[in-house]
Amino acid sequence: MISVKNLFHSYNKDGNYQVKDVSFEVKKGEIFGFLGPSGAGKSTTQNILTGLLQLQEGEVSVAGFDVKKLSKDMFNKIGMSFEQSNVYSKLTAKENLEFYGKLFDVPTVESMKLLNMAGLGSKADVKAGEFSKGMKHRLTFARSMINNPELWFLDEPTTGLDPSIAADIKDIIRRKNEEGVTIFLTTHNMFIADELCDRVAFIVDGEIKLIDSPKNLKLQYGDHLVEVEYIKEDQLMKETFSTIQSEDKKMLQQIIENNPIQTMHTKEATLEEIFIKVTGRGLV
Repeated sequence: MISVKNLFHSYNKDGNYQVKDVSFEVKKGEIFGFLGPSGAGKSTTQNILTGLLQLQEGEVSVAGFDVKKLSKDMFNKIGMSFEQSNVYSKLTAKENLEFYGKLFDVPTVESMKLLNMAGLGSKADVKAGEFSKGMKHRLTFARSMINNPELWFLDEPTTGLDPSIAADIKDIIRRKNEEGVTIFLTTHNMFIADELCDRVAFIVDGEIKLIDSPKNLKLQYGDHLVEVEYIKEDQLMKETFSTIQSEDKKMLQQIIENNPIQTMHTKEATLEEIFIKVTGRGLV
């Protein structure tokens, strides 16, 4: 659904590149996470993919279309929900969706269905200018689904939302993916990426450091540890052992054989810990 080869971009066209030789592909039907701190080049790349920035160097195709030759047919196939909401403040929530729906040449989703999905059904006739930041974000999210996109660009879809609403948004993303929608998720939130993504790309200073599935990254870069709680001399003991080091393996075996085990579970590194290990950078 997306092919990017040797992408470069400089805002001042002075040889100082914000995106440097970026290449990747997004397969049809997958959720692809584009992860990195602020200023890493995430939004620049996404804006090129969605036609908001002109392609300078490289080859980029989106939903089968060359972004050098933008067409309405491409925009009929993609949906976009950006972190910065850009709704019309003088229109109601329903009017916002109905106006936006008229821009497409394909059948659109009924506005109330989308508002109900985003938890805004009771606010359909309220002007968007009266909405909180989180409500505007949900309205932008709902609007991005109006044309039944085959390829869905999501930029920080749960930012500023309370946990309950964020969980609902993630459920919608999962359902759409199960229906066959390909999703390009841009975020610095490693937890949502770990929950949702089939593969992730780490980008820092305009360069992609690696691309792989969260599971493979944890197996490759995460520490292989087992945490054990056991009873010794009537006291609850808690220890962590490596499953790689031979000495730790022997000690673990002795504890299992000679003590009542209360709990035992493996510990794996988080995506954020792996990101820092691979890139040497945090996410802020």
